[in-house]
Amino acid sequence: MENNIEKPSPEAKALSLFLMAYKTKDPIYKEKSKRINRLFDLVKTNELTQEEYMTEVDKMLDLYGGYNAVIEKTIQFYIDKTGEWKSRGDDQYAADAKKIAKTMNL
Repeated sequence: MENNIEKPSPEAKALSLFLMAYKTKDPIYKEKSKRINRLFDLVKTNELTQEEYMTEVDKMLDLYGGYNAVIEKTIQFYIDKTGEWKSRGDDQYAADAKKIAKTMNL
């Protein structure tokens, strides 16, 4: 079985970070995190197409208000928890998070 080495999209990364943050608040987030990670594992082994995976990611993002709302909620979670939010990385997700943080006056 050949591994598909694609990185997650910015949307998938946003969803994953959101679910990881909130899984301590409610077990439903932990279950959804496990599910999305399992689906990505299927993509990496070519058992699920990238399109099918992204359909599931988009459904979950819509459930939580969309891509920008998920990023904003994740940023707010870390501010509430640690008192600060630090942006790291130079990928598309990090760039989008920086823009959203700026609109939040951070």
